[in-house]
Amino acid sequence: MRNLIIASTSTIHGSGYLEYIKEDVLTALKEVGATSLLFIPFARPGGITHEEYTKKVQVALEGAGIKVVGLHEMQDPKQAILEAKAIFTGGGNTFVLLHELYKRDVLTALRKAIFSGTFYLGTSAGSNLCGLTVNNTNDMPIVHPPSLKALGVIGYNINPHYLDPVSGSTHMGETRETRINEFHTYHHIPVVGLREGSYIRVLGDKELLKGELTARVFKKDNKPVEVSPDFDFATLN
Repeated sequence: MRNLIIASTSTIHGSGYLEYIKEDVLTALKEVGATSLLFIPFARPGGITHEEYTKKVQVALEGAGIKVVGLHEMQDPKQAILEAKAIFTGGGNTFVLLHELYKRDVLTALRKAIFSGTFYLGTSAGSNLCGLTVNNTNDMPIVHPPSLKALGVIGYNINPHYLDPVSGSTHMGETRETRINEFHTYHHIPVVGLREGSYIRVLGDKELLKGELTARVFKKDNKPVEVSPDFDFATLN
């Protein structure tokens, strides 16, 4: 049974790292009997080291009795993924993340673990990874993975940190909605614009929007639709 938290971001304004979802994450870890968390640090936000990133997660979970171990430390990363009760893929650059996962040939193992019931937490880039492809990431392609195909554990793509146009802004760059519409000139995959503070809680066949904000759903040749908390994104599959 799938068991995921797919979050737009790891940190919201005025809050600490993972703080806004920490209670839900700890509940999920307890439910699967996990005392350790396998962390995938490859997205490397700001270019920090794998060790620094792993330490950041450990500090955020201090006092909760959860040991955080980085996948980069594992001699056999495939086996580590398959044996883990809980896995967290952090945010950063989605292209770097996917490049490193392909290089280590662990995407199939990660997908298998998720469909076998391993709890998975993704934030930002780690959430992009859950979709069919990573085409809707906001990141620069500073490296080139061999494919943009992702885990496909949900039947749509995620655009995390989704931003609405700012009324009165003089900025002339494209909006997120414009970029997603451009994507749909080539692809039919639905896209969920997930605002900061929101996440998708996947349990079995349910894929429910959580948090206080609405999300924006884009489908090819359709007007975008705002959906409210507890909307089931499984209907997009």
